[in-house]
Amino acid sequence: MRDHTKTNRTVLALLGLVLLGGGLLVLAGGADIYRRWNLVPPAGWPLTASRNVLIPPADQTRWTDMSWWWPASIAALALLMLLALAWLLSQRRRLPRQLTVADSSEEAVTISNHALSDALTSDLNMLSGVRGSRALFYGPHTHPQARISLTLSTGTSPEQTLAGLYDAVERARRSAGWDNLPTRVDLSIARHSPHRVE
Repeated sequence: MRDHTKTNRTVLALLGLVLLGGGLLVLAGGADIYRRWNLVPPAGWPLTASRNVLIPPADQTRWTDMSWWWPASIAALALLMLLALAWLLSQRRRLPRQLTVADSSEEAVTISNHALSDALTSDLNMLSGVRGSRALFYGPHTHPQARISLTLSTGTSPEQTLAGLYDAVERARRSAGWDNLPTRVDLSIARHSPHRVE
């Protein structure tokens, strides 16, 4: 699992637990569960009965007569929205335009991601039992990863394709001069129309 995936899941899990806990406390106060079940609410928690509100009226109007309140509130919400949007956009899989490869003299050169993806796709389409394929390179341009989608013909066993798939990926790795090429493969079977039996 990649590092940013672990971080995302950890942050989302913690945020979910905080929201779940807060929501349960609000629900307990609004449904008057503390009184009905003789429970002791958290110390200082304002919402302990159904007649209470989460934010007391005095706190609701405390800063509204200050000239800086509304601009500061709007700026804080806008910043929060921009941070959330930036986080969302950072989750997209990055497809570099150019990939850094090494030639025979070990000097770094670049090649179009599109060209290398097309070459690997063409190589994969020549495999026996493969109806269609698509290869993409994503991640850092110096150490990319490959994602391959293969559509197999009906009746083709995935085991028959694995050796050829490994050879195709290995040829791409060697031609680019990379030490390794982490690869994810998604397999599917081509649909076929039902045959009429007479």
